[in-house]
Amino acid sequence: MLRKVVFALRDGTGNRLQLSLRCLIQDLEQHGIEAAYAVCLEDKTPGEQSGTLCCAEYLLKKHGSICAADQEEPDTLYITDSSVQYRFWQQHRKYVLPYRHQWNQEESFAGAEYMIERLEEVDYEVVDMAYRRLAGIPWEILKTERCIVRETVVEDVDSLYDIYEEPAITEYMEDLYEDRDEEIAYIKDYRRRMYGFYGYGIWTVQARQDGQVIGRAGISWREEFDVPELGFVIGVPWQRQGYAYEVCSAILRYAWKDIGFKQIQALVMEHNEKSAALCRKLGFEDRGITVLEDVRYILYQLELSGGRNRNAIV
Repeated sequence: MLRKVVFALRDGTGNRLQLSLRCLIQDLEQHGIEAAYAVCLEDKTPGEQSGTLCCAEYLLKKHGSICAADQEEPDTLYITDSSVQYRFWQQHRKYVLPYRHQWNQEESFAGAEYMIERLEEVDYEVVDMAYRRLAGIPWEILKTERCIVRETVVEDVDSLYDIYEEPAITEYMEDLYEDRDEEIAYIKDYRRRMYGFYGYGIWTVQARQDGQVIGRAGISWREEFDVPELGFVIGVPWQRQGYAYEVCSAILRYAWKDIGFKQIQALVMEHNEKSAALCRKLGFEDRGITVLEDVRYILYQLELSGGRNRNAIV
């Protein structure tokens, strides 16, 4: 959990920046996040000869262990507009977020997965999401009355294997890797390539009552199509209780309102009547049979807004 944000910014970046920074710090503090701020007087790393302290040294002297380079800080995020300070904190395995603006366009923030460009548009939620991505903490996508939909993590593997052990689950969908290590490697790569790049994908469905992983659901793409696809699976012990409809309805609203999709599809293998019935209940319309790799699927499509379908998500 994020508890501290340390701003290491250089002077001379303008009054507009200072106002935006004050607003951001206030927002962070309102969410219980401790904020520390220091002006980078010179781009010097610790140990270099200088008449003034480098930013990292100043923060260390002012805030003590909060910025100690050799101390574990799993709950701290650094934000800096200095490439020197960025490399310093990165080399010491800190979670660091570069800030790119008009005065540092020539600097390199090599290796940065994420970057701030408009500080006035940054708030607590943006900072927390960036921290979670850097720290490998799953994003919580949405909540329903009974469920939490969040990004999948490797800690979910055992629960997923328990769900997929049921023959009824794999009868109409692809199984997990037989080797757990391969599945773990796949999840790690999926988090980086799908979540990290697109911000969405197939997520874990977790029961709010006890935290149990009860299935998966989300949005993905198939190379053969130019429309995003809804996917879902609920473990056998939780079927026939309305979980799939509850979760998929929320995901469809998220797909429209938060991602901006106008249309979504679902591919259901022939004779998979349970999934077909759910698609019809969600408002999908049958568009006929499509064949992929010699497997016959019913293609369902849904207009997420403004369509003629009376069940279109609004």
